[in-house]
Amino acid sequence: MISYEVYKVLHLGGMFLLFTVLGGIALHVLNGGTRESNGGRKLTGALHGVALFIILLGGFGMLARLGLTSGFPGWIWAKIAIWALIPVVGTMPYRKPATAKAVLFALPLIGVFTAWVAIYKPF
Repeated sequence: MISYEVYKVLHLGGMFLLFTVLGGIALHVLNGGTRESNGGRKLTGALHGVALFIILLGGFGMLARLGLTSGFPGWIWAKIAIWALIPVVGTMPYRKPATAKAVLFALPLIGVFTAWVAIYKPF
């Protein structure tokens, strides 16, 4: 049986990987790059998917260890909504290059807000 702490490390590691990939994409676009000119496009796409999977695995594993397998409280739904929106934010620099700088500033704020929701469970 995997412990709560292992799931937490997986969850955090997935977040670090996801934010690294999305920050790299935004920086690539800020430097004038496009989706087509990104030589590491397949790698970043694969890492993006792996990171999201690890985040989900760790998050739902922690919920199982807490005994929250049905009837999720509001803070869990908020986290699920936030994690569903982050991949959308990550594609914004390619779709609208002018948003790349905003994405670089928004990603850490989103991460801090998500951590606040998880730690303080306001709803």
